[in-house]
Amino acid sequence: MTSQRFGSVDPENLSRTFQRAGLSGAGGSGFPTYAKWQRTDETHSLLLNNQESEPNCYVDKWLVDEYADQFAALFDVLLDSSLERVIVGAKATDRNPWLRSLEAATEGTVYHPEDLPMDVDETSGVVFAYSKDTYECGMENVLLQRVADTILGKDLPIDYGWIIQNTETAYNMCQTLAHDEPVLRKFVHLDGYRSDGRRLSPQMFDVPVGTSVAALFKAAGIDPDNLGKDRVIADGGPGWCFKIQRPADRYGIRKHTNCVLLLDETTIAEHTYGNGRIDVREPLNWSADEPATQPETVDPDRVHVPIVTNETYGELVAESEPTVEFGDLVDEGQVVANPVEEGQGFSVTHHAPIAGQVSDVTPREVEIRRESRV
Repeated sequence: MTSQRFGSVDPENLSRTFQRAGLSGAGGSGFPTYAKWQRTDETHSLLLNNQESEPNCYVDKWLVDEYADQFAALFDVLLDSSLERVIVGAKATDRNPWLRSLEAATEGTVYHPEDLPMDVDETSGVVFAYSKDTYECGMENVLLQRVADTILGKDLPIDYGWIIQNTETAYNMCQTLAHDEPVLRKFVHLDGYRSDGRRLSPQMFDVPVGTSVAALFKAAGIDPDNLGKDRVIADGGPGWCFKIQRPADRYGIRKHTNCVLLLDETTIAEHTYGNGRIDVREPLNWSADEPATQPETVDPDRVHVPIVTNETYGELVAESEPTVEFGDLVDEGQVVANPVEEGQGFSVTHHAPIAGQVSDVTPREVEIRRESRV
């Protein structure tokens, strides 16, 4: 793919384009992407967060290796339209196995851990900033400080001219700008421990948005109805996850879900911190002889499409307004919810990830069943 595949990109229209395509933070935050691109006239740099600090998570690593040319084309068109530089923030340990293809495709400048923080004003174009292997660098405020010595405090990255995007989110930007494709699918890991103490075989899946957690377990050869009475399902990676409060067959994978974990109640109770965040990196062993480094495609017969990007933001992020009703037939890619009016909270357009019939509509989700399609 070359930058010509993207056509001309008007920086002033990027925000609206990303809102219509339904983009939101794919690395766990779920914050609507378009909100970050509303002040492009104040932006000088994009920081691509390719840290992927969660143990045994490989989605972002795999994406930049598999689609290096697409990312290079995206960087080119953004640099031609509005940005002075694109900085790829990654771990030095990931460089040889995962980043060399992107380095070659972009001919970017490389900064090693000992070179950081860099003098950003002396850089331009595509830059690779390799940090030491620390979990905290996956947090955008820590990464920005490590790379550019910019301390956010209570400010936003855009207040200093920065936009920070997760790698999978940038991949979705590629699909939207090059092919006018909305966000219909999600890459997600499955990991954890069975009730008898055995480790699950780590899996990576490519699924329609709204695929139930139960469907993931079935794809991994696990009976979702017999997980064990002491088992709890969490959304997120070992270092930053939250307990799922709904049954496995009713919880649809969010656009921000990067991992689903099966854990025990006792460990969760002992390692739950502020705002319900669970951190089980230390008490459990997350090493794997054969980690899942490529996705397996799963296409379920039913999806529960969330129409709010992340419920935990409260009034800052609003539920979109459903455009379909019970019994409606929908095509793949059809709009099922539109953003609310400006000023009511950030919201995006949501689309049907599969063709089928609408079997339920609530203020927070649209359920679609594939087998009912006629």
